[in-house]
Amino acid sequence: MEQRDMRAIGRCFGTAVLGPRGQLVIPAEARKELGIDTGSKLLVFGHFSGWGLVLVKVEAAEGLLNIMSNRLDEFARLVKESKTADVEIEGEGKPG
Repeated sequence: MEQRDMRAIGRCFGTAVLGPRGQLVIPAEARKELGIDTGSKLLVFGHFSGWGLVLVKVEAAEGLLNIMSNRLDEFARLVKESKTADVEIEGEGKPG
């Protein structure tokens, strides 16, 4: 069986029970610590090879996307430099 790094899972706030209408109550301590209030929107992802769910605040995902999009030019430059370096390395072994 594959070993998993349990630190990647994060803090456990307790249990939640799925109600008859498919609603899930997030423990109060988690809501308070994570700043989740009535009306907060969460993205829902399947995780752990289908054994669980991950909830992410939309604002957190938007923040990450904003950081990434602001750095796209830098990422593109790094990728281009990496490809150029690979071509130079391949060319070094051949006589000119």
